[in-house]
Amino acid sequence: MQTKTDIQKILASIGAEPNHRLGQNFLIDLNLMQFLLTNAHINHNDIVLEVGTGTGSLTGELIKRAGRVIAVEFDDNLAKVTAGMFAGEKNFELVNADALENKNTINHEVMAKLRAARQEFDGKFLLVANLPYNVASSVMANLLTGDVVADAMTVTVQKEVALRMAAQPNTDDYGILSIILTAMGHCRILRKLPPSVFWPAPQIDSAIVRFDRDEAKVAQIHNVEIFKQVVNLFMGHRRKMLRACVKFTEDKLADIHHWDDIFTRAFVEPHHRPEELSAVDYVAISNLCNEML
Repeated sequence: MQTKTDIQKILASIGAEPNHRLGQNFLIDLNLMQFLLTNAHINHNDIVLEVGTGTGSLTGELIKRAGRVIAVEFDDNLAKVTAGMFAGEKNFELVNADALENKNTINHEVMAKLRAARQEFDGKFLLVANLPYNVASSVMANLLTGDVVADAMTVTVQKEVALRMAAQPNTDDYGILSIILTAMGHCRILRKLPPSVFWPAPQIDSAIVRFDRDEAKVAQIHNVEIFKQVVNLFMGHRRKMLRACVKFTEDKLADIHHWDDIFTRAFVEPHHRPEELSAVDYVAISNLCNEML
């Protein structure tokens, strides 16, 4: 693990400074770094994905604990630093690219490496990272579905994202991410972090959050893609009544014409607003939609 002085020396050696545009705020509190690692519960046969290696402070600790570490770093200079620092580590792979190909897709090279690692290791797939603020929500959302899904995520994110992750119905923070995480597992905020534990200090608070996937919950969702479409449809118009939201259907949901029947069978009132529905309600609605398609 690296202190603030260590990080400054590394950056100075390559003539670089933290890039605010890329969300480069380095965690410099070593006790909190250890707290993050302890709560990630990494075993020797686990696969760990780290998004945003920075100067490799967390990366080195992940390599010691995991069966395979697949790291992603967008910044060319920092990627070279990390690659050189861990060049001799056989359980480490680095992708110098954006973690996202677009908002709804993880980088294809990263996914290929994850699939290969899944064939080699029989442990859990974990996201453990000090996530760059600008990609945090999209990265997590994309690791909930698809052919390679995270069994758990232990991450530092801005406090605003953490509150959205753990939000309950009828609150301002409740949204698409809240619903999907609740429907697929269990999410909790482990610790809130002041700006002073990062360098440079951001202007906002952060938090360490853990999500654990629950396969019994996931099994209740009959079609994950339809579930996502339903959540996006209604929460995209969260202030409208449910019966008004269905005017905006698209994709497969546009083929459904018996919404009143769906609401009745799902035991939800059509005059309610999307922000009032629980994750269980959304699962029920999506399963009925899937049944009708």
